[in-house]
Amino acid sequence: MKTQSKIKLSSLHLNDGSHGLPKNPRFIRDARFKKLCDSIRDFPEAMPARGIVVDEAGVILGGNMRWRACQELGMKEIPAAWVHRLTSLTVEQKRRFVLIDNFQAGENDFNLLANEWDICDLIACGFTEDEIGMGDIEDDKAESEADDAETKQKCRCPTCGNLHEAP
Repeated sequence: MKTQSKIKLSSLHLNDGSHGLPKNPRFIRDARFKKLCDSIRDFPEAMPARGIVVDEAGVILGGNMRWRACQELGMKEIPAAWVHRLTSLTVEQKRRFVLIDNFQAGENDFNLLANEWDICDLIACGFTEDEIGMGDIEDDKAESEADDAETKQKCRCPTCGNLHEAP
C-alpha cells in the first residue's frame, strides 16, 4: 500500500497582498462556501484535478477558497496531489494567472480590483469596462475628461487592441 505524501496547510500562504502581488480579488460566501466545503468533504477525489495552485514560495495563486474550505473542514494537512506548484512564472505572469483563474467563479471585490490591479490587465483578462466601473461615466464628466484627454495615460489592451485610459 502506497503512502500518500502530505503538505501542511500552514505552509501555503493566502495571496494577501504582502507577497509582491495584489490581493486575490475573488471570494465566495455563505451558501456557496458551504457547498464548496461539502464538495471537498464528500468528493475529495476531485481535488487533484483542480486543487490549489501555488508559486515557488507557497503563495496561493489559484484555489484560495479551496484552501479556506480545507481550513474550515479542520484539515491541518492535505494530500500533496492537491497542490500544483508553478515555479518559473514572472511576477507579471503570476498576476495574470490570478486574474484569469478567478474570473469565472465567485464574486469580485471591485474596490480591491480598482485599487490594486492595472486596468489594462483587467480588460486583457476579460473584464468589461462596465464591470470595472468605466462604462457608467456621466455625460458632463465624460466631456470634461475629453478636454484633457491628451494628458491622460492610455494603454493598449493586448486582447482587443483598443486603447483604454489608465486610472
